Amino acid sequence: MKILVTGGAGYIGSVVVADLIKLGHQVKVFDDLSTGHEDAIDPAATFINGSMLDKLALASALHNCEAVIHFAAKSLVGESVTNPELYWNTNLIGTKNLLTAMVQADVRKIVFSSTAAVYGDPLSSPITETAQTIPKSPYGESKLAVDDLLSEFCQSEKFAAISLRYFNVAGAVGNLGERHSPETHLIPNILSAVLNSEHIFEIYGDSWPTKDGTCIRDYIHVADLSVAHVKALTKLTHGTHHILNLGTETGSSVLDVVAAVEAVTGKKVETQISSPRDGDPAILVTSNKLAKEILGWEPVYDLPKIVEDAYEFMKANR
Repeated sequence: MKILVTGGAGYIGSVVVADLIKLGHQVKVFDDLSTGHEDAIDPAATFINGSMLDKLALASALHNCEAVIHFAAKSLVGESVTNPELYWNTNLIGTKNLLTAMVQADVRKIVFSSTAAVYGDPLSSPITETAQTIPKSPYGESKLAVDDLLSEFCQSEKFAAISLRYFNVAGAVGNLGERHSPETHLIPNILSAVLNSEHIFEIYGDSWPTKDGTCIRDYIHVADLSVAHVKALTKLTHGTHHILNLGTETGSSVLDVVAAVEAVTGKKVETQISSPRDGDPAILVTSNKLAKEILGWEPVYDLPKIVEDAYEFMKANR
């Protein structure tokens, strides 16, 4: 299949591109490199440096394509609060440009990298696809708006779409791993504290209503996540928009992650307890029941493997 991957120079996108290439697909990568890295793109893919706000560039990129996997987006919750216009322009307007160009090119298959942040503070756990969607940031709001837009295009333009909602992606595949600036994710930040022994890792609260008093989150290996996106390509049905959560259904606490890091690295993680952050839910864990039914997908790798692969990548790329 001939596939356009937007945001294919990013962390998740680059892993998906590499997997698609291995499976024999022809891949174009469309990325403005604002957060991605050109050296992360599989050399067998065709790279197009372009913006989601450039309608002509999108139209050109879609030439001879059969499907799209859409990662290109802004994704920092805090930044979305301070600069919401950036998020609405990139995430919603950019996606609308993409979908319009897809109609013109008669490319009507799309897998969308959504987010479980659309659920806000869930009332129950694990979170299912029927949970209320009350996002707490412009980031989550913009992603939810894209999901709604996809549903509209499935009805009006007979698109075939699957949105994949998940929380915390971690780990690495060979030389493809997290290289964010700033880094906001828990696992690379704890590993950074270990690799820079003078750093102390800050834990935001230890009196949450959880098993050990620290927040619980859902961590998925980037390799597992890539498999889900590739499987989704084969489950697209015209006129239908499937929304699927991807998770472990169990989750890990901050102290679970600290323990895993210590076990993998053989080093003590120096921590200090700080005040809880406003708006942090105690537990965010996502169901994967529907993903099992529709995609035949469930995660393979556990937390120790996620930490081990992330650690090896970070050591090699210090």
